[in-house]
Amino acid sequence: MDFAEHLQSLSKKAKQIGISLETEEATKNALVMPFLHNVLGYDIFEPTEVVPEFTADTATKKGEKVDYAILKDGAVQILIECKRFGEKLNLKHAAQLFRYFSVTNARIAILTNGHEYQLFTDLDAPNKMDEKPFLVLELLDVDEHIVPEVKKLTKQAFDVESVVGAAGELKYLSAIKRLLEKQFQEPEEELVKFLASHVYDGVLSPKVKQQFTVIVKKALKQFLSDSVNDRLKNALSSQEGDEQSQLSASENSPSEAEASSRESKIETTQEEVDAFNVVKAILRAQFDVNRIVPRDTQSYFGVLLDDNNRKPLCRLHFNGKSTKYVGIFDPSKNETRLQIDSIDDIYRIADDLLDSTKHYVEVN
Repeated sequence: MDFAEHLQSLSKKAKQIGISLETEEATKNALVMPFLHNVLGYDIFEPTEVVPEFTADTATKKGEKVDYAILKDGAVQILIECKRFGEKLNLKHAAQLFRYFSVTNARIAILTNGHEYQLFTDLDAPNKMDEKPFLVLELLDVDEHIVPEVKKLTKQAFDVESVVGAAGELKYLSAIKRLLEKQFQEPEEELVKFLASHVYDGVLSPKVKQQFTVIVKKALKQFLSDSVNDRLKNALSSQEGDEQSQLSASENSPSEAEASSRESKIETTQEEVDAFNVVKAILRAQFDVNRIVPRDTQSYFGVLLDDNNRKPLCRLHFNGKSTKYVGIFDPSKNETRLQIDSIDDIYRIADDLLDSTKHYVEVN
């Protein structure tokens, strides 16, 4: 397996066993050590690479230990402090990291509870660990955008200057994304005034600002929804065949005119988009999210693995009907339809979805 596959595999494991990890030691054995060994590629059994219970006396503390230190050419490069799975991470947990950061050569420090990995460096002051992480990896919900940055920590690719060089941009990029998320939920007065001033010529009285607060909040949500819908429709650009052609290769390809006619009759609804996002959230525990591809047709909304008609993950039978079904398949491509009353009901059949698609994992 490559780096991304190892990371996805550990993510799946964290979701499956995390709730059973009741101690820090159990968390280290089940998740942190596999992260260091399988994902980052360090030999946890080689003391010249990974030192458990690393000790480096400081001016204020003697004999204090950090859970792991990763070495390169005999010098400490990365310090790691672990906590119990699910324990909320905060700066008090990083006390040893702060002290050790100034007395070793380390430029990278990691604070983790087995599923959340907070990465720190010394952007604010040389040889002094920052109080805020420049990158946060959440195994329970892996952000595909940061995977290439995490890969820079691997034994094969590790270059401290490259990691630290990118840290500044990553730190502020993450901060701006969090700020935007907050604004989408509850836009601040300054943002409301800024947007209103570009579309409203009158005086922004308190009553008008209150009205625009509601309008801006709706506009932001609609903009986000439209953006997601547009991206999904772009992904659906290659439409094919009817229900039969989804599961078997047709010997006679349809003409361009026929294909165009079919496509013009296909309408992807917001309900289908929302349901696809729920299915993708469930199946990402089993597959890389980029392999889960939508394919709408006149008869149903399909979800495929690797955009391959021979690898159906499920089908959404909505089409404006009051009764809705999710179709799942056995290894022989026989479909079973499960009735749902709402989009949220898809979470109720999550185990059925995962069970019906696990044979693809076994084959691969």
